[in-house]
Amino acid sequence: MTNTGNKDTRSGFGAGLYEIGKKDPRVVALCADLIGSLKMEAFAEAFPQRFFQCGIAEANMMGTAAGLAVTGKIPFVGTFAEFATGRVYDQVRQSICYSQTNVKIAASHAGITLGEDGATHQTMEDIALMRAMPHMTVINPCDYNQTRLATMAAAEWKGPVYLRFGRPSVPNFTPADGPYEIGKAWLMEPGEDVTILATGHLVWEALEAVKILGAKGIKAELINIHTIKPLDMQAIIDSARKTGAVVTAEEHLVAGGLGELVAGVLARHCPVPMRMVAMEDGFGQSGTPAELMNVYGLNAANIVAKVCELR
Repeated sequence: MTNTGNKDTRSGFGAGLYEIGKKDPRVVALCADLIGSLKMEAFAEAFPQRFFQCGIAEANMMGTAAGLAVTGKIPFVGTFAEFATGRVYDQVRQSICYSQTNVKIAASHAGITLGEDGATHQTMEDIALMRAMPHMTVINPCDYNQTRLATMAAAEWKGPVYLRFGRPSVPNFTPADGPYEIGKAWLMEPGEDVTILATGHLVWEALEAVKILGAKGIKAELINIHTIKPLDMQAIIDSARKTGAVVTAEEHLVAGGLGELVAGVLARHCPVPMRMVAMEDGFGQSGTPAELMNVYGLNAANIVAKVCELR
């Protein structure tokens, strides 16, 4: 995979929302006073009758979206990941998941790569919160292209969706035309010595790690886990049986993230040695995205180190 130029994944969401809005008049969008941050300008300008500025009232926005879904609309609600999960947990639980309304939660500025805004806004527990919610689908794409495709796929998916993406410009390396299928893991690099399961911004770091490991004579298999829930368990089990070792990589806390989810799958179906690249218990701090990824070991070097621990 080659980086075709850095782009922010939130712009991938904005592009996908606009495209699906052109195709399906049922698609509506709601925002909590963050149109620019969520890159929703194109949709709002093209379809002003289908765009609702809700202000800084996220809980009300979730309830409004649920009501629109009941009428047959396909609402996308946009705000920061911290506000899309912790601040509105009760509304998401009762009005969206319990009621199984067809609401798509577009959560930007997720993870430590939010950067300089600091710990209060750097949600590192959102995947844990959302994957525990019954009926919720959880998607964590890796770059601009995959976020665009995931947004369009979410519009066609029946039921609640949590779509997670970020603020910084990151490598854009997946094909613009996919492949992309919700719930279907993507084998990006075949290998036989170790399985690397990566999600979100850590997929690019994992690709870099595969190159470094290759130079060491270690053939790593890399699988892009863009859908956390429903998880492609069979792809994980088949790869683990082949390689006999697994490393997970994610921009999230260890608690409740991809690593613990995979550990549960392996414990039940294919116990093998395993390591996790994720943030340990604690909050973040202010810094540039690159600085913070290095401080917390969310990088290619740490993925390589974890693989080497298993050798």
